[in-house]
Amino acid sequence: MVRALVFFLVLVLVGLFALINWPAFSAVTPLSLGVTTVQAPLGLIMLAFIAFLCVLFTVWVISLQAGSLMESRRQTRELQAQRDLADKAEASRFTELRTELMARLDRLQGDSRSAIEQNANAVAAQLGQLEDRLERERLLTPPMR
Repeated sequence: MVRALVFFLVLVLVGLFALINWPAFSAVTPLSLGVTTVQAPLGLIMLAFIAFLCVLFTVWVISLQAGSLMESRRQTRELQAQRDLADKAEASRFTELRTELMARLDRLQGDSRSAIEQNANAVAAQLGQLEDRLERERLLTPPMR
Protein backbone atom coordinates (compact mmCIF):
# COMPACT_ATOMS: atom_id res chain seq x y z
CA MET A 1 0.00 0.00 0.00
CA VAL A 2 2.85 2.36 0.83
CA ARG A 3 4.50 1.62 -2.51
CA ALA A 4 1.30 2.47 -4.37
CA LEU A 5 1.05 5.78 -2.52
CA VAL A 6 4.69 6.62 -3.29
CA PHE A 7 4.13 5.67 -6.95
CA PHE A 8 1.02 7.87 -7.10
CA LEU A 9 2.87 10.76 -5.40
CA VAL A 10 5.71 10.52 -7.95
CA LEU A 11 3.18 10.61 -10.80
CA VAL A 12 1.51 13.69 -9.31
CA LEU A 13 4.88 15.42 -8.93
CA VAL A 14 5.80 14.64 -12.56
CA GLY A 15 2.41 15.99 -13.65
CA LEU A 16 2.90 19.19 -11.63
CA PHE A 17 6.41 19.58 -13.04
CA ALA A 18 5.06 19.20 -16.57
CA LEU A 19 2.24 21.67 -15.90
CA ILE A 20 4.58 24.29 -14.43
CA ASN A 21 7.01 23.89 -17.33
CA TRP A 22 4.41 23.40 -20.07
CA PRO A 23 5.95 25.93 -22.50
CA ALA A 24 9.29 24.07 -22.34
CA PHE A 25 7.57 20.69 -22.74
CA SER A 26 5.61 21.81 -25.78
CA ALA A 27 8.51 23.66 -27.49
CA VAL A 28 9.26 22.15 -30.88
CA THR A 29 12.85 21.00 -31.36
CA PRO A 30 14.60 19.07 -34.08
CA LEU A 31 14.81 15.35 -33.16
CA SER A 32 17.05 12.86 -34.93
CA LEU A 33 15.54 9.42 -35.59
CA GLY A 34 18.78 8.02 -36.97
CA VAL A 35 17.71 8.07 -40.62
CA THR A 36 15.90 11.38 -40.66
CA THR A 37 15.29 14.45 -38.54
CA VAL A 38 11.82 15.60 -37.45
CA GLN A 39 10.45 18.64 -35.67
CA ALA A 40 8.52 17.60 -32.50
CA PRO A 41 8.11 18.61 -28.86
CA LEU A 42 10.65 16.51 -26.94
CA GLY A 43 8.94 17.14 -23.58
CA LEU A 44 5.58 15.78 -24.79
CA ILE A 45 7.26 12.71 -26.28
CA MET A 46 9.02 12.02 -22.97
CA LEU A 47 5.75 12.58 -21.03
CA ALA A 48 3.95 10.16 -23.32
CA PHE A 49 6.76 7.64 -22.82
CA ILE A 50 6.49 7.99 -19.03
CA ALA A 51 2.71 7.60 -19.22
CA PHE A 52 3.14 4.48 -21.37
CA LEU A 53 5.63 3.01 -18.88
CA CYS A 54 3.27 3.78 -15.97
CA VAL A 55 0.40 2.00 -17.72
CA LEU A 56 2.68 -0.91 -18.63
CA PHE A 57 3.96 -1.32 -15.05
CA THR A 58 0.45 -0.98 -13.64
CA VAL A 59 -0.80 -3.77 -15.91
CA TRP A 60 2.24 -5.86 -14.95
CA VAL A 61 1.58 -5.36 -11.21
CA ILE A 62 -2.10 -6.18 -11.63
CA SER A 63 -1.24 -9.36 -13.53
CA LEU A 64 1.24 -10.36 -10.79
CA GLN A 65 -1.34 -9.75 -8.07
CA ALA A 66 -4.01 -11.65 -10.00
CA GLY A 67 -1.61 -14.57 -10.49
CA SER A 68 -0.72 -14.54 -6.78
CA LEU A 69 -4.38 -14.40 -5.83
CA MET A 70 -5.24 -17.32 -8.11
CA GLU A 71 -2.31 -19.33 -6.73
CA SER A 72 -3.37 -18.49 -3.19
CA ARG A 73 -6.92 -19.63 -3.90
CA ARG A 74 -5.65 -22.85 -5.49
CA GLN A 75 -3.45 -23.55 -2.47
CA THR A 76 -6.35 -22.75 -0.15
CA ARG A 77 -8.55 -25.26 -2.00
CA GLU A 78 -5.81 -27.89 -1.86
CA LEU A 79 -5.24 -27.19 1.82
CA GLN A 80 -8.97 -27.50 2.52
CA ALA A 81 -9.07 -30.78 0.61
CA GLN A 82 -6.13 -32.05 2.67
CA ARG A 83 -7.86 -30.90 5.89
CA ASP A 84 -11.04 -32.72 4.86
CA LEU A 85 -9.02 -35.83 4.07
CA ALA A 86 -7.22 -35.60 7.42
CA ASP A 87 -10.54 -35.08 9.24
CA LYS A 88 -12.02 -38.15 7.55
CA ALA A 89 -8.93 -40.19 8.36
CA GLU A 90 -9.05 -39.02 11.96
CA ALA A 91 -12.75 -39.82 12.24
CA SER A 92 -12.06 -43.24 10.74
CA ARG A 93 -9.21 -43.73 13.18
CA PHE A 94 -11.41 -42.75 16.12
CA THR A 95 -14.09 -45.17 14.94
CA GLU A 96 -11.48 -47.90 14.62
CA LEU A 97 -10.07 -47.09 18.07
CA ARG A 98 -13.56 -47.08 19.56
CA THR A 99 -14.26 -50.47 17.97
CA GLU A 100 -10.94 -51.83 19.24
CA LEU A 101 -11.61 -50.42 22.71
CA MET A 102 -15.07 -51.98 22.80
CA ALA A 103 -13.60 -55.33 21.71
CA ARG A 104 -10.94 -55.11 24.43
CA LEU A 105 -13.53 -54.19 27.02
CA ASP A 106 -15.68 -57.14 25.94
CA ARG A 107 -12.65 -59.44 26.20
CA LEU A 108 -11.74 -58.04 29.61
CA GLN A 109 -15.32 -58.39 30.77
CA GLY A 110 -15.40 -62.01 29.57
CA ASP A 111 -12.04 -62.70 31.21
CA SER A 112 -13.26 -61.10 34.43
CA ARG A 113 -16.45 -63.16 34.36
CA SER A 114 -14.54 -66.39 33.81
CA ALA A 115 -12.08 -65.48 36.59
CA ILE A 116 -14.99 -64.68 38.93
CA GLU A 117 -16.67 -67.98 37.99
CA GLN A 118 -13.42 -69.90 38.56
CA ASN A 119 -12.96 -68.18 41.92
CA ALA A 120 -16.58 -68.89 42.81
CA ASN A 121 -16.13 -72.54 41.81
CA ALA A 122 -12.92 -72.75 43.81
CA VAL A 123 -14.59 -71.21 46.85
CA ALA A 124 -17.59 -73.54 46.44
CA ALA A 125 -15.25 -76.53 46.14
CA GLN A 126 -13.35 -75.49 49.24
CA LEU A 127 -16.62 -74.96 51.12
CA GLY A 128 -17.76 -78.38 49.96
CA GLN A 129 -14.53 -79.91 51.21
CA LEU A 130 -14.89 -78.13 54.54
CA GLU A 131 -18.48 -79.31 54.86
CA ASP A 132 -17.37 -82.85 54.07
CA ARG A 133 -14.66 -82.66 56.71
CA LEU A 134 -17.09 -81.31 59.24
CA GLU A 135 -19.59 -84.02 58.37
CA ARG A 136 -16.92 -86.72 58.71
CA GLU A 137 -15.76 -85.25 61.98
CA ARG A 138 -19.31 -85.29 63.24
CA LEU A 139 -19.78 -88.88 62.22
CA LEU A 140 -16.51 -90.02 63.69
CA THR A 141 -16.82 -88.34 67.02
CA PRO A 142 -19.56 -89.56 69.32
CA PRO A 143 -21.84 -86.96 70.70
CA MET A 144 -20.94 -85.79 74.17
CA ARG A 145 -23.34 -86.03 77.03
